[in-house]
Amino acid sequence: MLGRPMSSLVHRLLSRPLRLPAFLGPSPKPGDPQIFRFNGEREQIITDVVGRTVEQYQGDAKKLLYVLNEAGNAEIRRLSAQGDAEADDKLGAWRRLVKRLGKMTEEERVESVRAIARTMADDIAGNFDIRVYGLATRIVPGVLTAVMNPGNLPQQLMAGFSQLDTLITAEGPIEKLKRLAQIGTLVLVPTHSSNLDSVALGYVLMREGLPPVVYGAGKNLFSNPLISFFMHNLGAYRVDRRVSALLYKEVLKTYSCIMIERGYHSLFFPGGTRSRSGMIERRLKLGLAGTGVEAFSRNQVRGIHRPVFFVPATLNYTLVLEAETLIEDHLKGAGQARYIIEDDEFSRLDRVLAFVNKLSTLRSALVLRFGDAMDPFCNPVDEWGRSIAPSGQTIDPASYVRRRGQPTIDPARDAGYTRELGEVVARAYQRETVIIWTQLVAHVLYRHLVAATPELDLFSRQRRRGEVAMPRERLVREVGEARDRLLAFEAEGRVRVGPVLRSLAPERIVSDALAAWRDYHTRTVAREVGADIMIEDPNLLLFYQNRVLPWAEELATPETLAAARSIAAMGGKP
Repeated sequence: MLGRPMSSLVHRLLSRPLRLPAFLGPSPKPGDPQIFRFNGEREQIITDVVGRTVEQYQGDAKKLLYVLNEAGNAEIRRLSAQGDAEADDKLGAWRRLVKRLGKMTEEERVESVRAIARTMADDIAGNFDIRVYGLATRIVPGVLTAVMNPGNLPQQLMAGFSQLDTLITAEGPIEKLKRLAQIGTLVLVPTHSSNLDSVALGYVLMREGLPPVVYGAGKNLFSNPLISFFMHNLGAYRVDRRVSALLYKEVLKTYSCIMIERGYHSLFFPGGTRSRSGMIERRLKLGLAGTGVEAFSRNQVRGIHRPVFFVPATLNYTLVLEAETLIEDHLKGAGQARYIIEDDEFSRLDRVLAFVNKLSTLRSALVLRFGDAMDPFCNPVDEWGRSIAPSGQTIDPASYVRRRGQPTIDPARDAGYTRELGEVVARAYQRETVIIWTQLVAHVLYRHLVAATPELDLFSRQRRRGEVAMPRERLVREVGEARDRLLAFEAEGRVRVGPVLRSLAPERIVSDALAAWRDYHTRTVAREVGADIMIEDPNLLLFYQNRVLPWAEELATPETLAAARSIAAMGGKP
């Protein structure tokens, strides 16, 4: 019964002409993104990954023994705890390896490292099918329209999905990024709020005519056959965060590095995981993103002078699908200890459908803002990809990796550059964050809650459900005052203000925020009681207001300054 309507819908999606990227064609052509050539290079990439990984240990008997022993015991612990089909298949082999290690010759240990690295690299490496990319460019707008405004899908089919331009807004130096993508390799480093981030980013890149990127995705996300089909064929590579073995991390890092060396535009979430608190990420460990620095150095040594450009970006949602689970995880402290939440809203169909229905009522769902590009050494770059020194003069980024006039590979040096890059990207996040109206209303309400409960600590305050109300008239007034201050900060280049927050009157901002929260979250965030707004869920208010936390004191009025200082202190030192 359902097959025929769905088939008809897919046929209409595929047959209707859409605005496609200029570089999309049946086969790779000169000037096409490097990812279009991936399948022809995949085997050589894996071979290079394995060879470079083995080089790290070959010739050092102690390192060889250590890395094999560590990998074996780490995998035995993981598989024993899993107790599933994978454990049945692999546990015996790892136990035999550990048992034989002491009797192996050095050559046998090298070959063991080579075999294990090969298996790991083959599991990590993705795939790219131009036909699947062509399919995705046609159906993704329809899928996103169905997610963000399902009731309007027929009209959107007729209008070419124009409403997505309203629901998803892209800002920043997009034309400049298009030029830089032709000159060098882009490394996108966005904030991370939701499992929807990579889908939204992929759509915006496609819509704006920017090239597709390769990116690492948690292996758990490949369990859904439909999602797995698209991810596996559109450049995503698998990251199994359950595997803690140092050898696996080395293979993963080497794979990422070689991809950037070969000119594959890449995407990394420097925070490593979704922001549990809702705060802007500030303490970044670039991890895999840092391989962009190493890749630049290695290319220079080989005489390849292709630039690498890091591009910060912020994703700013009106509502966050997984907000309830994320903030509870944060308050429990669990977010400090794990990457994967096994059962959150993203994995539950009923919560996704509720999210779908709520987004259909909003004026805007997401503002994605690209920051300005920089080279691996934190220098801004101009329209032609030239690095600009603090003096305003152009500078050759290769000079950062030269020693006695010759480019060199120096892991310690590159690690230092990577740490500095993380600090600069974090500052860019704050500068390029777009404040959304739900976040500002949440901040003013939460500030009132803090002011009304000065004697309570954070966890006691979060239990005050349905006990503190704020006069609506006061809420509207303080939202208007805070919005005006944010606009002044924007004029100074310190933050960005979302289009809805900028254009609506304070009364409408408050009404829209209350409506946005209504009927999506399983608990009521805030509700109207006569002339007051009753705070019902301090946890969700905390999550949404945390995006505004860096400006809490500056947005305060004299009478709310003490509460604002308490809020600002929750962010800790940068």
